[in-house]
Formats: sequence, C-alpha cells, structure tokens
Amino acid sequence: MTSSDDQPRHNARRHRDRLDLEPDTVERDLVKLVLTVVELLRQLMERQALRRFDVGDLSEEQEERIGLTLMLLEERMTELRERYGLRPEDLNLDLGPLGPLLPRDGG
Repeated sequence: MTSSDDQPRHNARRHRDRLDLEPDTVERDLVKLVLTVVELLRQLMERQALRRFDVGDLSEEQEERIGLTLMLLEERMTELRERYGLRPEDLNLDLGPLGPLLPRDGG
C-alpha cells in the first residue's frame, strides 16, 4: 500500500508507463526509437573508424570516404531530429540501473 504522500508519484509513474496511442505520438515515438538505434550504430562506427585511423590500417582514400560518410550521416540525423522536434539528448534511453544507453558526452 502507498501512503497519501506517495500517491502523486505512483500516479505519475503509472501515467508515464502508459502508451499514448495518438497517431502523431506513435509516429514521433517510432522515429525516436529508430533514430536512437541509428545514433548508437553511428557512434560505434565512429569509434571503430578512430581505432582504425590510430592503428594506420586504412588508406588515405578509405579514411576520407569513412570521414565523409560519418559526416553525412550526422548531418542527416540532425535534419531528422529537427523535423520531428527531437534534441540529441531525447535519443538517449535511460536503462535504469545500467545508466544511459549513449554516452552523455556524445562520444
């Protein structure tokens, strides 16, 4: 049982956990989820590219192509976030005791 002091928090938590099935909200939430996954993959690709740059196992052409690809992907991500009114921090899922999905510093 919850005390009367805990009731507002309990109601807020229950409301937050409920799905909002409005068409506009569903589309935005789906875009948010997809962009979160893409951002996670983008950051992983960027880290891998940096490791490969540091090791020196890429040709100059490969380095340039990877850099351009990552830059274009980041630009497209920015465009899509702006289109749906999302901030970079909106894509960072809270995994509870595990912490945030994405590093808070963006890298």
